[in-house]
Amino acid sequence: MGQPPSRHRRRRHRAAAAHPPRRPPRPGPPVSTVHRRITLAASVVGAAVVALDGTVLTVVQPGLRKDLHASFAQVQWTSTGYLIAVAALLVLAGRLGDRHGHRRVFAVGILGFGATSAGIGLASGIGPVIALRVAQGACGALLQPATLGMLRAAFPPDRLGMPLALRTSAIGLAAAAGPLVGGALAVRHGWRAVFFLNVPVTLVIGLLVLAVREPAARTAAPGGHGPDTAPDLPGAVLLATAVGCLVYALTGMSGDGGAGASVTGLGAAVLAGHLFVRRQRSAADPLVPPGVLAAPGVAAGLGVLTAASAALFGSLFTGVYYLQDVLGLDPLRCALVALPGPVAMVVAAPLSVRPARRYGPRRTVAGAMILLALGDLLLSRLGAAPGPVLIRTAFLLVGAGFGVVMVVATDVVVRQVPERHAGVAGGLQQTAMNIGPALGVAVATALLALGAPGGPASGSREALSHAVPPALTVLAVVAAAGALGARGLPGPAAAAKRHRTVRVRR
Repeated sequence: MGQPPSRHRRRRHRAAAAHPPRRPPRPGPPVSTVHRRITLAASVVGAAVVALDGTVLTVVQPGLRKDLHASFAQVQWTSTGYLIAVAALLVLAGRLGDRHGHRRVFAVGILGFGATSAGIGLASGIGPVIALRVAQGACGALLQPATLGMLRAAFPPDRLGMPLALRTSAIGLAAAAGPLVGGALAVRHGWRAVFFLNVPVTLVIGLLVLAVREPAARTAAPGGHGPDTAPDLPGAVLLATAVGCLVYALTGMSGDGGAGASVTGLGAAVLAGHLFVRRQRSAADPLVPPGVLAAPGVAAGLGVLTAASAALFGSLFTGVYYLQDVLGLDPLRCALVALPGPVAMVVAAPLSVRPARRYGPRRTVAGAMILLALGDLLLSRLGAAPGPVLIRTAFLLVGAGFGVVMVVATDVVVRQVPERHAGVAGGLQQTAMNIGPALGVAVATALLALGAPGGPASGSREALSHAVPPALTVLAVVAAAGALGARGLPGPAAAAKRHRTVRVRR
């Protein structure tokens, strides 16, 4: 017979019995083809509805102002209030999706988006319209990260590129069709018809997503937090304040808020951001888990998306003012001249999947950002009496470069983060895509104001024609900086290793 166990061994056995080892997470059941198709359709339609709503509104705002007897500042808040609500709540919405299921959060968001659209169409004054647009922005914040979270959960990592490309193509198609659809509806049926257009589409997609059962949720991984854990509400409030104040300050630069409001907004954003970082370091369950931004390529991907969207929207803003106020084109002809941009984005998005697999995200995104920069440089020659071929070529390069960056950088951000944090990753991606346009338009407005006294609305064609080239050159520099930032993305060796690992696990 052996010796009796020592006191130390008995104590270790009792501790092991009291705290059994944590089992590794069990994978859920396989995702059916029907579920994947419905998830893809919901993600594509949800993203397209939001993109269409934003582009359509710019066309019908003059009619809305006249019908509701509103001021220009009030009409501007129909866009600014929506943008602030979306940008401020995206990360919190993604966290809610991680905890309670992206399908449920998406359904609430898209059904709420449709309901607020109907309310705006029935509103009798500008006050209710602004309030409903803010509520619509909150619903948009719920559904946008969920579109990425649902795709991340439904498709294996090595097959995620094409669904993201289709989603990007739908956004580009909606952006291109928005002004045309909005103009046609407004002429025939008034501005309210634009908002009623969202109602049947959102209702059908929302009910369809709720009707389809999704696979059982995977067991929480070690270190994860279940849905019963209290959310980091102080962190959510601080982040919403920081992002909201930043967007307000940037949009104020391009509006009538004045420099004082912009400086105040930037100061409040910096203070709230500092407090948010301190909160995340001390919180037991932070709003942004520490491993999300530390994942390889995530921070670089977010930076590239911000730079690309800033260069795109800043150049579109500047180019449209030049085409209309200097060349004298009407809105329809202006939209047709700029049409190669959205078309190129639609085409380039699915074509970007193969080069990203072959050459890696780093080279693919860097090349696409260089295309975007070249497009802005071509647009900077607008003051030299360019022909239509040069203008269309410039917009084509800008759209193609942005389409590739949108797909590949988003794929890096969503794929590198663990699936249980896919909603937070989607929220961060969408936050970058909201801050970037506000930044690009603010930079373009400030530069145009310096070059043309009184800004774009001064009515001086000569001054504006001289102010456009420097503004677009600076935006080209922003795109080039994004190309340098792409060095932080994974290279071809890392991408190939990741694909091989995924195949072995399957």
